[in-house]
Amino acid sequence: MTAEPGTTQRASEPRATAAQAADCPPQAASSRLADPGVRDPHAVSPERAAELDRRLRQASAGLRVPNAAARVTIPVVVHVISAQDGTGNVPKQMVEDQIAGMNKAFSGGYGGADTGIRFALRRVTRTAHDAWFRDPMGNDEAIKRGLRRGDAGTLNLYTVDMGRGVLGRSTFPQDYDADSWADGVTVDYRTLPGGGRERFDLGHTATHETGHWLGLFHTFQNGCAHPSDYVDDTPYERQQSAGCPEDRDTCPENRGPDPIRNFMNYSDDSCMREFTAGQGERMRRAWVAFRA
Repeated sequence: MTAEPGTTQRASEPRATAAQAADCPPQAASSRLADPGVRDPHAVSPERAAELDRRLRQASAGLRVPNAAARVTIPVVVHVISAQDGTGNVPKQMVEDQIAGMNKAFSGGYGGADTGIRFALRRVTRTAHDAWFRDPMGNDEAIKRGLRRGDAGTLNLYTVDMGRGVLGRSTFPQDYDADSWADGVTVDYRTLPGGGRERFDLGHTATHETGHWLGLFHTFQNGCAHPSDYVDDTPYERQQSAGCPEDRDTCPENRGPDPIRNFMNYSDDSCMREFTAGQGERMRRAWVAFRA
């Protein structure tokens, strides 16, 4: 297969052995699910969320956090992993549409706040490898040790077949120093714009997972209990949403209806359209603390 201009072609064989993969468990992560009834294999416990927040506050103390007008531009390397028969080998235009959609989401183009964060596609790599494509979690270390490029400030986005329940997965910035090889976002290739994943093919899975990569929790983190998702301007929410349940209010004792249109929820892509100003500030804070 010939690499397209601006694209890197890589060998299909893993660079890390099975023994090496067994020695180092995958980095803690957070996911987006297609079905809220499915158990989240990467659910963040209240204790884990509190620890991540403590580390963010500690690392950012005394640092100057840029406002939304001071643009942060993040370089992106997209790794297209496909089956040997070509399944999942998404065209470059779809990759470019994904980056454009993320820029629209993070700039407030769908109706939310401008977070001050933008993305610039730097490289596309293509790898044909059946096991990596069909079992990305089982081959996580081999994939990332073989393909990952850049430093803490480079977003590595992997497209694979995630199966039926999980749409995407991301690591948190707080964990980069411990396991830099694992850092990045993995999404099902069908969730890219026009990818054909029913209800989830407008590209918002990559947006959601990149929110985690920049330090955000789900809007339903901690349910109706304080401090919710550690962002003051996102309403409390007892559990994740599905579809687009207008006017749902699962925490009536707290301010506002559920944030079903927030990118950090589990609503359908067609329902999602916003980050809040507080989420933008938290992402910029995580950027200067762990990725700049």
